[in-house]
Amino acid sequence: MIQKGIATFGLDYGKCPRWLFERMVKLGREMTHVIVAEYGPDEFVRRIADPVWFQSLGTVLAFDWNASGLTTILTAALKEAIRGNERQFGIFICGGKGKTSLKTPDEIQNWGSALALPGPHVDNLVYNSRMAAKVDSALVQDGFQIYHHSFLFSRTGSWAVVQQGMNTRSQTARRYHWYSAKITDLVCEPHSGIASQVRAPTLDLTAQQSARTRAVSTELVQGSYTGLMKDIQIIRKFSSPLSQTVTLASGKQTATFLHLENKEFKRHPVLGEDFSKSAYLEKILTKVCDVKPKSYEQLLSLEGVGPKTMRALSLVSEVIYGAEPSYEDPARYSFAHGGKDATPYPVDRKTYDETIGFFSRVVAKTRLPFYEKQKMLAKLGRGA
Repeated sequence: MIQKGIATFGLDYGKCPRWLFERMVKLGREMTHVIVAEYGPDEFVRRIADPVWFQSLGTVLAFDWNASGLTTILTAALKEAIRGNERQFGIFICGGKGKTSLKTPDEIQNWGSALALPGPHVDNLVYNSRMAAKVDSALVQDGFQIYHHSFLFSRTGSWAVVQQGMNTRSQTARRYHWYSAKITDLVCEPHSGIASQVRAPTLDLTAQQSARTRAVSTELVQGSYTGLMKDIQIIRKFSSPLSQTVTLASGKQTATFLHLENKEFKRHPVLGEDFSKSAYLEKILTKVCDVKPKSYEQLLSLEGVGPKTMRALSLVSEVIYGAEPSYEDPARYSFAHGGKDATPYPVDRKTYDETIGFFSRVVAKTRLPFYEKQKMLAKLGRGA
């Protein structure tokens, strides 16, 4: 069973040695070959969307540590491993780290043309890729900047996203996983898998608890720009708007200015928000109110709408209309199967054993030399 959430790792600035990358490509090709032959391309995509399985795959191939490099190097190695054999495997990997992530839409389009996929289907894949990046930067405001985005899909349309953000202040990286079959709403708890070592101050606008915030935010931009700016001006009257509790009036509705310093996350990004110099925000809100999006998802999808826009609407929704969003970090668990000291939860022996058993069977069926298999099986044995 795949849980919901995200994964957090130490930030690794090192460069992967060429010999290690080449080894990962070689082993990754063999592992992919066996998994696809035994279970099919859709199952490969599904498993990549599980952070525990993804982490385990990286460990089996080469990595003995929990670092951000596992994400970037593993996805790059898998992309290189299937290069030239994408049609055979039925799997296509687009995007990557840094500037390569910006090429994701073009790569999806290119594969769509090469495979003669229907235009609407290709457009939908591009849209899902773009929205996954937007959600994790604008709706899950946890202090991590997205710098890696990989989009995997099968010929039948199953897709997954593996993307990672960095927080240079805390020297950590956080990985976000998505899986198409598990998503019913792109803006409401869309992530698959959960694995995290640390909690972070977070404004989580994707949480079920934030449903009313999403609804009120949508209603605000469906109304007049003048009315919305009146609410924004109320917030601007206070130099440190979230450091005090006062009663405000907005039209016929009276609401309490929420006192967020008593919340668990006192260093949340909305604390001390400065709306006094926000000409760009006003420009975006003018555009959005003119479009009048029919849904929160459509609002987010508009060009120019980013973290500050969604944060401003969230503040107005909470402060003026009492629609409090979730300030709880959606990360729940450790990056592995649990902790031996029962922190953050006891080791899930069944899942642990199933993961080891799965990789043991796959390794045994690869065409690798005996000594290579033994090395990989030894790693699994140490994990047990």
